[in-house]
Amino acid sequence: MTTHRSDPTHNHDHSAHHHGDGHHSHAPEVGENNERVVLVGFALTAGFMVAELIGGILAGSLALVADAGHMLTDAAALALAWAGFRFGRKLSDSKRTFGYMRLEVLAGFVNAITLFALVGWITYEAIQRLFMPHPVLAGPMMVVAVLGLVVNIAVFFMLRQGDTSHVNIRGALLHVLGDLLGSVAAIAAAIVIYFTGWTPIDPILSVLLSVLILRAAWALLRNAVQILMEGTPGNIEIDALRTHVLETVPDIEDVSHVHVWSITSGKPAATMEVSLKAGADYRTISEQVKKTLSQRYAIGHATVEINWANHPKDCPLSAPTPHH
Repeated sequence: MTTHRSDPTHNHDHSAHHHGDGHHSHAPEVGENNERVVLVGFALTAGFMVAELIGGILAGSLALVADAGHMLTDAAALALAWAGFRFGRKLSDSKRTFGYMRLEVLAGFVNAITLFALVGWITYEAIQRLFMPHPVLAGPMMVVAVLGLVVNIAVFFMLRQGDTSHVNIRGALLHVLGDLLGSVAAIAAAIVIYFTGWTPIDPILSVLLSVLILRAAWALLRNAVQILMEGTPGNIEIDALRTHVLETVPDIEDVSHVHVWSITSGKPAATMEVSLKAGADYRTISEQVKKTLSQRYAIGHATVEINWANHPKDCPLSAPTPHH
């Protein structure tokens, strides 16, 4: 892609590819705290899911059975998130040079898809209940719904102890939040049914909750797809980054072939080419660029290549541009 000058002092192993700490590793830095809180959350959710299913069947409450189904998706999402953290801590190897960090993003993507599926299922069940109402024992329904609310609140605050900016923790929080709201709806429905006998309140509340879940699911899906598509992180603008590098590192004449993406949530990486001004000390350029990228944009992994030809080349990943 570039023409390298023949120079005995130019070592092509890239000092550009080691990082400021003197050594370089692509190994993920996933906190064990995230893994622990997700595992405990899964145990609580799965345990109460069974209890709620049994309680729903005994009380004749389709709302509780539906909420148990909701908790099943929560348990599956938490198990998937735990697997993402567990495998994400594996070191990189010759076949997977970034380790298994992308498993976490895949887990977030699956979480979003299951939320969409859950919304569809809740909507279908709500329509069925409007046309075919069933008798419900409001007392047992209330007891089970309150216990479910307590469990969901406990799991929610437990997950808040983890890294809430992480795509996987956010996905698990959204699942639990949706189920928490489902427990509130079940309590409200039990109160109305107990005092008025009006059963349509249950499917109506279910549809309203589905709208909230749908909105959250869309945000989660969009974030996961952006990472999987190697999209530029939302807090980084390529032209502004290029300008910042030019202003910060005075020996650089031009910056081109800039690519910035996220390996996983909160771990951006970048590659670029730089052209040097006459008399520039090329031996320090890569470290200067990496330092400014780290300080300004929190980019911990950057590969900086020097364009010795000092004239623009079309990037194979971009549409060709006319050169004058």
